[in-house]
Amino acid sequence: MASRDLRAELDFLLLQLLGDLEQLEAKRQALNARVEEGWLSLSKARYAMGAKSVGPLQYASHMEPQVRVSTSEGQDGLQKFWMVRAGTQTPEEVGSREAALRRRKGLPRTPEPDSSPAPQNPLKWFGILVPHSLRQAQASFREGLQLAADMASLQSRINWGRSQLKELQEKLKQLEPRAP
Repeated sequence: MASRDLRAELDFLLLQLLGDLEQLEAKRQALNARVEEGWLSLSKARYAMGAKSVGPLQYASHMEPQVRVSTSEGQDGLQKFWMVRAGTQTPEEVGSREAALRRRKGLPRTPEPDSSPAPQNPLKWFGILVPHSLRQAQASFREGLQLAADMASLQSRINWGRSQLKELQEKLKQLEPRAP
């Protein structure tokens, strides 16, 4: 009976793993398409504005990231990745800041400077009226970043599923009688 339960669990895990692999492949294809669109749009912008108008010479001397990757580990040990826009706070950051404010209740209030102002839009480095293709390139690369975070989470889930699958196979080997 235990062998039958393990086989059912093994089948369920295999189906879940195959579904995750299909999702990963679809996300890879979508990522490749977004990156390709981004580079094509960037080359169109270079053509419209001139090759010297869109390049490293226009980059700001001090760059600030617009997004960052955050991770968390679930109760089952799976790591999850997601994108956080600059200037926004994750729930952990909000909670810790509120606790710090509660401790200072008796102290006189002093305005706290914003430690992370929203970064400037990099499109402004290239002028005020940038071509639509440059905005399209930025959007494509942003979508690609989100897809990359989704793929990392999915890859983590696949690795976890593979380890669970190996454990179940070992348990099943131990339960089955050996053939002569």
